[in-house]
Amino acid sequence: MSRIGKNPVSISQGVDVSIENNIVTVKGKLGELTQKISDGITIKIEDGIITLDRTSESKDHKAQHGLMRALINNMIEGVSKGWTKDLELVGVGYRASNQGQKLDLALGFSHNIVLEIAPEVKIETVSEKGKNPIIKLSSFDKQLVGQIAAKIRSFRAPEPYKGKGVKFVGEILRRKAGKSA
Repeated sequence: MSRIGKNPVSISQGVDVSIENNIVTVKGKLGELTQKISDGITIKIEDGIITLDRTSESKDHKAQHGLMRALINNMIEGVSKGWTKDLELVGVGYRASNQGQKLDLALGFSHNIVLEIAPEVKIETVSEKGKNPIIKLSSFDKQLVGQIAAKIRSFRAPEPYKGKGVKFVGEILRRKAGKSA
């Protein structure tokens, strides 16, 4: 079993953490996040360090212990530094552009895909000549950034033969050999 839940979480400079009725609220320079704490998990703040304890050794409480610690750590890091995900469009004629919070994707279909992005997420598209277009997503909410990135990737997931599609920057694709004549 993982021992992640036992590790203390240090509160960064400029981050305010408060607990009320099993709800943790984290405020920082980039935004504010809230998370409900599961039953069976107790949380304490002492001298800028958050510690979590579980009430029993049941399998569910052990899993929730590590999960809650990881979520609170991600919230603190998000409101202080932020999270980013970069997506790369690999394929001839694949393009991306944005007007405000609307992302316009040309992924080889007969129509363009227009996606409205949540206002908490900042979006930027980079198109350089001779290079694949890149979509940069950034926000203080790690879960929201990952969810939007996964949604964009699902429109045209990379295929294993030529590697065409929407992939994360730095993602290693498992390639297959083509037909052997």
